[in-house]
Formats: sequence, structure tokens, C-alpha cells
Amino acid sequence: MLGGGEVVGRLQMSWDELLDHGDEPFDLLFPPVRGVHPSLKLKAAIVHACDDHDDALFDSLADCEIDRDTDAGHAQFAAYVTSETVSRLKRAVKHFQLVLDRCPVSHPDHATALTNLAWARLKGYIRNDLEDIDATTSLFRDALALRPQPHPDHPLSLYNLTEALNWRHDKKSTAADIREAAQLYHELLPLCAEGTYLRSIATGKNGVDYVIGGCNDLPLDASDEGIHLQRVILELCHLGHQLRPRALDELAQAVLARFDQHGSIDDLDMSIQLGREAVSLIPEGHASRDIYLDNLATSLTSRFYHQGKLNDLDEAISFHEEALRLRPVGHQYRNVSLDNLGGVLVDRFRKRDDIDDITRAISLYREALTLCSPGHPHRDTTLNNLALALQIRYEKSKTHVNEDLNEAIELYRESLRLTPLDHTERHATLLNLSMVLCSRFTQTQKNEDVEEAIVLCQQSLEALHSLHPDRHYSYSRLRKAYMSRYRVQHKPADLALAVDNFRLASPHPTHGFPNRIIEAYDWAVAAEQHGDGSVLEAYSTFFELLDAHLATRSSATSRREAAAAFDYARSLPVDAASCAIRHDNLPRAVELVEQGRGQQWSLASRLRTPVEDLESAKPTLARNYLELSKHVSNAAQSSATITDRAAADREATEYRILTRQWEAAVAEIRDVAAFSRFLLPPSYEDLQVAARHGPVIILIASKYSCSAIIVPTSGDLHHIPLPSIALADLKILKERFARAIREAPQMNPRESRTDLIVLSRIIWDQIMLPIVNVLDHVLKLQRRSRIWLCPTAAFTSIPLHAAHPFQTKADRSGKEPCLEDLYICSYTPTLSALIRSRQFMKKRVSPSFVAIGQGQPDAGKGKALLAVDSELELVHKLVPVMANRTTISGDAATRAGALSALEQNTWVHLACHGKQDPKQPYDSHFVMKDEHLTLLDIMEKDIPQAEFAFLSACHTAVGDKETPDEVIHLAAGLQFSGFKSVIGTLWEVEDSVAKHVVEAFYKYMFGDLKDGGVMDCTKAAWALNCATHSVKTKVPLEQRMVFVHIGV
Repeated sequence: MLGGGEVVGRLQMSWDELLDHGDEPFDLLFPPVRGVHPSLKLKAAIVHACDDHDDALFDSLADCEIDRDTDAGHAQFAAYVTSETVSRLKRAVKHFQLVLDRCPVSHPDHATALTNLAWARLKGYIRNDLEDIDATTSLFRDALALRPQPHPDHPLSLYNLTEALNWRHDKKSTAADIREAAQLYHELLPLCAEGTYLRSIATGKNGVDYVIGGCNDLPLDASDEGIHLQRVILELCHLGHQLRPRALDELAQAVLARFDQHGSIDDLDMSIQLGREAVSLIPEGHASRDIYLDNLATSLTSRFYHQGKLNDLDEAISFHEEALRLRPVGHQYRNVSLDNLGGVLVDRFRKRDDIDDITRAISLYREALTLCSPGHPHRDTTLNNLALALQIRYEKSKTHVNEDLNEAIELYRESLRLTPLDHTERHATLLNLSMVLCSRFTQTQKNEDVEEAIVLCQQSLEALHSLHPDRHYSYSRLRKAYMSRYRVQHKPADLALAVDNFRLASPHPTHGFPNRIIEAYDWAVAAEQHGDGSVLEAYSTFFELLDAHLATRSSATSRREAAAAFDYARSLPVDAASCAIRHDNLPRAVELVEQGRGQQWSLASRLRTPVEDLESAKPTLARNYLELSKHVSNAAQSSATITDRAAADREATEYRILTRQWEAAVAEIRDVAAFSRFLLPPSYEDLQVAARHGPVIILIASKYSCSAIIVPTSGDLHHIPLPSIALADLKILKERFARAIREAPQMNPRESRTDLIVLSRIIWDQIMLPIVNVLDHVLKLQRRSRIWLCPTAAFTSIPLHAAHPFQTKADRSGKEPCLEDLYICSYTPTLSALIRSRQFMKKRVSPSFVAIGQGQPDAGKGKALLAVDSELELVHKLVPVMANRTTISGDAATRAGALSALEQNTWVHLACHGKQDPKQPYDSHFVMKDEHLTLLDIMEKDIPQAEFAFLSACHTAVGDKETPDEVIHLAAGLQFSGFKSVIGTLWEVEDSVAKHVVEAFYKYMFGDLKDGGVMDCTKAAWALNCATHSVKTKVPLEQRMVFVHIGV
């Protein structure tokens, strides 16, 4: 039987010709139909019906009746197709129904009988001659069920069912039909070989294209099922398909809507990736380009809110600008573009305070409002947007223009009146109105305003499910309302309610990190200001959120940029420590100052954590962790060089996938009891290990107090208040030091450095003397013992090791000792850095020493350093032969050569220009012959066997002005890469003078090796101390105190 009843040719062949083929199947070819040659595969056989078996005879007669009715049905159907005579259709249906009645479900031709009847009925439905499409569809569905894969007619049955579904959708607009048709086509097309007749009709405009168009016209569905359907549609739109851009855009909008509901960054990134591809397929001049640009910009703006990346905002603005240009005055969607562009300009104003942005935004909104007259469906949105812009201008304005505030309130109220109660964005207008009412309450103290604000926030919460990302805003606005009322009425219950909502807003899991970090900051500030007991919890929450936020960034540079966005919070680590001290909790103070400082280093170093103990206990877990750490590190390094935005997005997605796998591996390790705190912020018990070889003195410079905490080798912590000095005094001291250092080179080398002497006395009297008294009288620390200084905030800019009384003893028996007479001083950026260096001391190898010098850099890279070559010769002579000495200088001292030398040697001496970049500290560098050897270059190297580096260059231990507590400088970079002991410089070094310090240092360092000693990098601090004492008559004060030791 022929399934569709379409006449494609007539067979004219004698019985003899037919039987000549024997039992072998053969093909019959017909004339082409729509470019495709139909064919049939036949097999001839002789049936002997005249025997003695009545059942066989009956079956043969029944088959003859089936054949006759089928042929009659096809004849009538063919006549109906050409004549459109309804009576012909009815006869055809009658014949096909008779056939179906004679073919029970068990009959081999039952599926064909179903198909013949269904096709006749469908054709009648298409021509409006029959009405019952549901029964027709059921016939096709039953036929498909009888032809599962790999039945040869399975593809044809799939196609037949899609046709019925398509026509029912065409006439009844049933969404379920077009969705099912899409799934069927997704199964069908891979089964249709190119060039076949079935593929030609399935891929035509009435086939899959109709389904794609129908699905694209469905309402936005952000459910998992809806997004799955859009993915199916996209797969049906092969590369080059004219409907692919629309399919990309529809899927992008669906996943963006799901992000808005659930806050998954994967959805947001997917939306942007799809949007980029859609825009790339829509050339300039295309009628719909404005729509695709707008949609992509909206996704980028959402990511800006979620992650705080300013380049997303800048890109969104450029796309909205282009879309607005494509929608001139009179365009039906101009109001939408005016609204969209206004929104991102408001966002930029909030970040950069450019008054032109907010002024233009308000102008755009007012124009949009004129296009949205009463009754316009988008009027409520534009009213809300204009109100928000006026509100933000009021809040940021120093003059607080009341007209803005009052107009904003009226606009919000009108917007709410126009917004349906079930509108998905109504909660946003409720929250915005609550904000301006709080602002007016603060100004007028009218209680009804704050009461209404609280109710509005509660209504917004009722409209959102428990994990909706915007619940963060509801909690945040609610706590602002309670805080506003508390500041006026001073009721403790309001402060308690505000803190409750701080606790809900800050950790809300589906909202982006930036706003949650801001919330935690505001919590800490409010708790400090009002003496609330949650203050330490607030500080901890801030540090945890910031750490998690920075961990999402793949490169060191992007992490620093992310941290710089919260530069107003740079004092929080020391403020938290000061708070813990006031609460008599010194261990917590140490933990908080450590957790809040050095996040750049701790995040980078987590991928290099030693795992010897884990390898012994759980080798499989350790191996998996190390492998994933390597993958994450490689991904981070590769992402740092990408400039193309689309490629950067893909790399960020890949990095996130890897970090999730890495985090899962870490979680599995923490499930092992002995490793439950693996890579968690260290406890005080963990941190006290840093003082194993001598006390560590943490100097805390907070606006609340300046003090020191001594972490002893054993026993209790010691707190030393520094009442004689405040944060403002430290800033003045820093400026005075900088000025004295700048002026010193103009002075005669033998001239007294009066200013520096005065400043050194201040450091001694007001900072170090109270600490020395505890070290001497309480801890009974022996003279010439080692101590480590760990300065924070403003203390990092002051040469604490240079503290000196510069006075004679009371009994005139000699001069009072200075700090470096009493103790061997070293610095450490953090306690963790010192612990990490000591952990790597286990991996000691045979020493090898390289001296790298570049005194003749290329033009524009600094003046010639005439003493470099002689310094290198001096070092070569002083370093013992056992150290396998090599020297790299001149043309060989290139960036690549220096990097290679750092990797291949355990001891390094660098003599060259050093430049600290205060704005981009990772660009700080040593000047080589060709390219700069940057801090980032050094950080990317993992050299666990490295031991010691002497940086005879300028500014190698000067921190980052933007994030001073991070101590991002060249010396710290070398320590991070693996060098356990580093000598660096705080300011400019005069190379002709520095070589005296270098010579003395190496003489002390290696003086005892003539008798067969071992090169020991832990002697570096002692050797530097001795060297600077020994050259007092040769080297001026500022060139002696410039050198500092960092590390073990």
C-alpha cells in the first residue's frame, strides 16, 4: 500500500517481466518530483491460493478485498485532490475506513491503513471540508507507535504526525502542538539523508521552518521545559539558517529570564554568549538589528549588576547608543531605547559620579515619557525609571534638591497605580518608593513615611519566592527603613530588626556578590557606629564575601580590579582587628586582620598549597586536587592575555567550570576529619606557627586606635596600645619621610640627615619603644634574637626597622641602642606568607647562584647604572664556588633570560632598575635589555626550590597605594613564587653606594663557608643587619635604611 496517496507515476510492466526478477528485490524508478527521483523496492513471488486449506483461501480473499478498497480509496482521494469535490473525499474516507476495519492491530498493514485514512482526513481538514482534526492526529500518532526505530517507515510516520500538528496549530494556535512538532522534527531530521524526497519536504517553509517560526512566536518561557524547547529550536537552525539569529535571541531571553528568577551566573553568561552570536549574524542595515543590540545590552547590564565588571556596563552603553540611533524620532520602539539607555547611564553615574550622565538620563526619560501618554502599556516602566533617576540625583547631590525627591515620590505612586498586582516587576517599584519615603522621613521625620516604607518592603517580600535574587533588595531596603527610624527614634527594637535584615541580605545566595559585599560593609559600619554586638560577625561576613567574589576572577589583575571597586572599605581589616581588641578578643583580632589582608596572595597561593600530609593519608584525593589546581592555574594564565570580549566570556565560563570542580575536590578533602580546615581561613592556632622562630609583631593602624599585637612563640598574645600616635599622625609621618628621602640625594654624603634622625626618633618613641619594653621585660627576649614586623595600613609606608632613639644613655656610658642593635628585624606581608615560606623549606636542593645585572637598558628605560658590572663582579667573587655561580648581564640580561635564570637557580642577585607602578602594581617591573620583567611574570612562576633573592634595585618592597594592605610589590612577588628569603628596597637606591652594603652583606652571609658550612638563606636577616651596621661611615643613613629583609 502507498502511504500518502500521491500519484507520482504509473507502472507498465508485464507479468513475465515482473517474474523475471525471481526472488531478488529490485528498484522501480519514477520521473522526478520537486527535484527528487522517487523509487520503490519490489519483490515478486507466486502465491498458490488453490489448495485444500480454507483458512489460507479466506485470508487471500480478505487481502484481495483490502487491496480493492485501498485502490478505490486512493483513486477517489486522487480525484478529490485534483477536483476538490467533497463527495470524492467522503468516498475515499469510507474506503480507507473499511480497510482499517479489516486490519486489526495485529495485522501487518494496520499502520498503513491508519496512515491512508489519516492523510485523507487531513487533506479535508486543510481545505475546510472536514473538521475533526483531533481524531486525524490520533490516527497518525497510532501509526507512529507501530513504527518505532529502526522501522523503515519511522521517519515518514514522524513527518506525518508533524504535518497534523502543524495544521492544527495553524488553525487553533495550540502551543502544545507546535512544541511537540519541534521535538518530532528534532528526531526526524537526522534520519533524513540529504537529497531524499522526505528531507526536501521536511525542511521546506511549511515544514521545519514553520515549526521554528511558531515556537519563536510563543510567549517567553523561562521554565526548564521552555528553555529545553528553545535549545531544540536552535539545533534545528543550522549555521547559515535564516531563522538562526531569532532562535539565538529567543533562547538568550529565556535563560536571562531564568537568571532573573534564580540567579545562576551560568544562565547569564549563556544569555550573553547567545546574544553575541545573534548580533554577529545581523549585519548593519538589518531591520531588526536594534532589537538584538538592545537584548544583548540588557544581558550585559544584568551581569554588571551581578559581578560588578565595569567593562560590561561600558559595552552595554555602546550597544544601547547604537540601538537608539537605529530608532529615530517616530520609530515605534524609540521609547524603549530611551528607557534602556537612560538606565545604563544612571548606573554609570552611580559608579563614576559624572553629572553629565545623570542629566542626560533624566532628559532621555522625560522624552520617553512624552512618547508614553496615558494608556500606553510601558508608561508605568518609564515613570519608575524617571523617578529612580531623580531619586539618585537627590541622594548623590550635595545640595539635596527637594524638588527631585518630591517628584520621584509622585512618579513612583503613579507607576504603582498603573502596574498590575501580578506584574513580575511590581516589587521593584515598591522598593524604590520605600527608599524615597525613607529619604523624606530622614529629612522631615514624619512617621507615616517610614511606616509606609516598611509596609512596601514587606509587600515586596510577599511577591517573591524564597530564593528570588531580588529578595536581597527587599531585605536591604527594609533594614534601611528600620535604621532610618532608629536614628530618629532610638528604639533598640529597630536596631535589632535592622541587624536581622542585614543578616538576611548579606548572604542571600542567588544575588550577585557586589551588592552583598556593600551590604556587609554597611552592616559593619552601622554596628560599629551604634555599638551593636553583631559587629564582628559583620566584619567576618564582609571578608568571606569579598574573598568569594575575588575567587571568581581568573587573573591576578582582574582580582585586584575587583577589590579596588571596594576601595572605601580598605580600612576594614584593621578596623575589624581594632574592634576585636576592644572586645578583649586578641586571637580573633589576629584572625580578622589576617583574613582581611593579603587576599590577592592568599587566593593565588591556594593553588600552590603543599599537600605532603594529604598525599600520605589520601593519595588519590591529593593527586586529583593537584591536577585540578594545575588546570585552574593554566586557565587563569591563559585568560589574562585575552582581549576579545566574546573569547574572554568563553574563558571565564571555562574557568568557572574548572573552579567548581576544584571546589568540589576541596570539599571532598575537608570531609576527611584530619583535613577539615583545608584551605579555610586559618585559626589563631594555625597562625601562631608563624612565630616559631621568633615573635611576630602585628602593627594595626585603624581610625579607632593604633596598637600592636605580639604573637609569641608560645603563650598568650600581648596587646600594646600606642596612645601617642593616631592614624592621622602616621599619614603625616609617611609624608615627612617621603620628603626627607627626596631631599637626601642633594645633600653631602657626610652631612647629618637631621630630618631622618628626627623621624627615626618618633618611630622609636611613639611606636617601637612600647613594643620593645614588652619584648624585653615581659617576653624576656634575648638580644640579637629575631623578630618579624607585620605592618598594616599606614604602617606599611614607614621604615619601622629604622627606629632609633639617637640619644646617649642616662649614665653617659654610651648611646642608647636602636631597634636593630637589639634585634634582627625582618618583615612579613602576612603571617600566612611566613608560614608558607617555612613549609617550602623542606624542599631544599643543591644551591645554584645567579647574578643578573642590567646597567645599560635600551633608550627610554632609565639612566645607565654605571656600577652594575662592578657589583656583579664583586658578588661573583664573594659567592662560594660550591654555589655553581653564573652571571647574566648586558645583552643576555633579557626578560626571557632573567625568567629562565629565576627558574633554574635557588639563589639570585638582581642589580638593575626597579620600578613600582602605584596604579597597576602587577606591572611593577625590573628593567631588562628588551622587555620589562614584571611582577606578574614572576608570580606566574612556581619555583618551590628557590631560596634567596637580593634585589639591588629601587622600590622593590613598596606597596600598592590603592590597596596598601595587600603589599603587592616585587619582593612579595618573589616570595610568593617560592623564594623564602628576600632582600628588597623601600625607595631609590644609589647604585654606587649600594655596592658597599652588597659587599658587606655577602661577606657576612658566606664568611663561615670557608670551613665547609652550608649556604643558609635564614641567615640573610642577620647578615643584612651586620652589613648596615658595618658601613655606617661609608653609606648615608637613607641608603642604609632603604634595605629590608622579608621572609624566613
